This record gives sequence, C-alpha cells and structure tokens, in this order.
Amino acid sequence: MGERVGLEVSLAVSEAVKLARADVIAAYPITPQTHIVEELSQMVADGDLDAEYVMVESEHSAMSACCGAAAVGARTFTATASQGLALMHEVLFIASGLRLPVVMAVANRALSAPISIWGDQSDVMSERDSGWIQLFAETGQEALDLTIQAFKIAEDRRVLLPAEVNIDGFTLSHVVEPIVIPGQEEVDSFLPPYEPQVILDPEKPVTMGPVGFPELYTEIKKQQNEALLGSYEVILEVWDRFAESFGRKYRPVEHYRTEDAEILINMAGAMSGTARIAVDMMRETGKKVGLIRTRLWRPYPFDEIRNAVKGAKAVAVVDRALSFGGQGGPMCSELRSALYPLAEKPVVTSYIAGLGGRDITVENFQTIVEDTGDVLANGPREEYKMIGVRE
Repeated sequence: MGERVGLEVSLAVSEAVKLARADVIAAYPITPQTHIVEELSQMVADGDLDAEYVMVESEHSAMSACCGAAAVGARTFTATASQGLALMHEVLFIASGLRLPVVMAVANRALSAPISIWGDQSDVMSERDSGWIQLFAETGQEALDLTIQAFKIAEDRRVLLPAEVNIDGFTLSHVVEPIVIPGQEEVDSFLPPYEPQVILDPEKPVTMGPVGFPELYTEIKKQQNEALLGSYEVILEVWDRFAESFGRKYRPVEHYRTEDAEILINMAGAMSGTARIAVDMMRETGKKVGLIRTRLWRPYPFDEIRNAVKGAKAVAVVDRALSFGGQGGPMCSELRSALYPLAEKPVVTSYIAGLGGRDITVENFQTIVEDTGDVLANGPREEYKMIGVRE
C-alpha cells in the first residue's frame, strides 16, 4: 500500500500532483507555497512528470492559464498563498463559473497590511464565496491524499468545479513528516485519465462564458450553487472509494474524544494537533472536553456539524481569521448559522487565535475552555475574544 518516507509536506503535495498525472501546471512563486511548484518544475525538467509547465508573470496570469488549460480538457494544477491568492481573486470566480475542474493548493498565509509571510487562514477565508470546493488538511498525509482526491472530485461530471486544498503555511507546509506515498498503479486505478464533457476545440467550436443577460444570469448562478451543494455526496463517495483503495478514511468533520464531551473545540488545519494535546491534558483533570475538526469547508457540512455537537453544552470555535466588522471569525459565523434552526443547541463562543503566525499553545486552548465554562455559568455573549493579545 505504498512506501512510507520522511518528506516535507510541500513536496508531498508535489508528489500527489505527479501521481495524479497532471497535464498542465501554471504557477508563480510566493512564500510559503514556492517549494510545491519548484519541485513540480524539477519533475517536469527531469522527465519524471509528463506535463506542460507554464511560467507566468503573476498569480492572476497563473489562474488565467489554468482556466485556458482546463477549458481544452487538460488536468490542471496550481498553487499559491496570501497576496497571490488575493491577486487571483477575479479569476477564481471565472474558474468556478465556467465549471472548470482546476485543482489548487494554498499554503495559507496572512494577508497584508502589515506584510506578513507567516501563516493564518485569512487568505482562504477571503475567498470562501468564490464557488470552489475547499478542503483543509491537518497532516502531510492528508495533504497528499486530499490533493489526489481533489482531482477525482473536481472532474466528476456531476461536479465539474474547481477544488482547493489548504495547508497551513510553515506550520504544515515546511514540516517533515512520515508520509505513505502510494504506488502509481494504485493511483491510476483510483484516478483514471480526465474525460472532459465540453472542451474548446477548433473542430467543434463552442462558446464559454459569454455575456450573461439578466434573463439567464440568476438561473446560471443557481445551477452553479446547486452543483457545489451537490458535490457533497460525490465527496463522500470519493472518500469511501479512497478508503477501499488505500485504507485511509476521511469525513467532512473529524471527532476526537467527543462521546461525552460537554465543551467542544471546533477548528480547521494543522493546529488541531495542539488542540488534541490540550484535550488530553484537560481530560486528565476531569474536564469533559472534545475536538471537532472541520475538514470540508465548502460545501459546508451542515448535517455533520449538527450531529457532531449533539449533547454538548458549548462549542468554542477557534478561527485563524477575523471577519472585520462582524462577530468574530468566519468559521464561528458559519457554525452559528448551521445551528440556528435547531430547537436545542449548544452555546457557541468565538475566539480568534494564531493570526500572522503567532503560536497557539496548549495553554491557549485551556484558556479558551475555561472562558467557555464561564460563559456557561454566567450566560451567553455575542462578542468574540482575541487569544494571546498583549495588553
């Protein structure tokens, strides 16, 4: 079932793209994702990957090139981070609106200003409504597996939408972990060559993305959203098939020590590992604490989240991005929205932590749980709290 090696997580993503037999890679370097596309360029130069590597002058151009490549039926990949993702903003909507199954890795990094090369999740949260399938990895193994899965999900004829795999910048992207690299034949069996349904072909001309007159635009956007919502069942199918093929099972929401938990921590990404350590330590002192980790961000896993919080008294949502002018972080807003229809629901508290690469410590998680306990004792509040802010 593959070879286990010690590998930098960025390079594991490159290996996944190679195993997926990508046809076209268009990318521009930006910290901290550069290692991904540097490695892919080396693979192409060495003849280890039979792909067209397109060197461009910006991330806007990279995504534009990806759209063109996907439109002619090529299996297409790119990677970016932070300001690079922001520069792609215009074209992200084109990729999803044209139903082009581009796959992209994002090594999540803080947005300027001030300039920060360190990791948080403000970049992806700024693009949450761009119409992309969005996944969060916690480990290097997940980063590799989700990248392979992303191609299969995106290219499914019931989906045909771009997919994005998020890995925390530096915290995950530059860490060396033991990772199982599946064999090429295994991946080929799981992910056969892409068979596009409609392509740009001079022999059979079609028009993609013409003017959307008011008589049609609303219906097109509704269809696009229904495709994204409908991808949920396809994602579950792909994860079941992946478990059968490779023995690793994935779900939209992962549970850790939640069976009798009174307070749940909800978050996404690599810092969930630190949260698990904190949960174990608090369990040793008798506190009934658990963790629910969001892996699938778009489409949002409403039913899974609702089931995950049943029986809990409170959910402490830890965001690594701030919704300016709102009530805390985007993940918290989404969870509160998901729970709103329920007659009985836990108290939800919002915490912002780890911005601009600041560490989130075990002690921070303990503080979050203690503060949530105070809310349970004294009544709910709407305002969020920034964790680790210097007075």
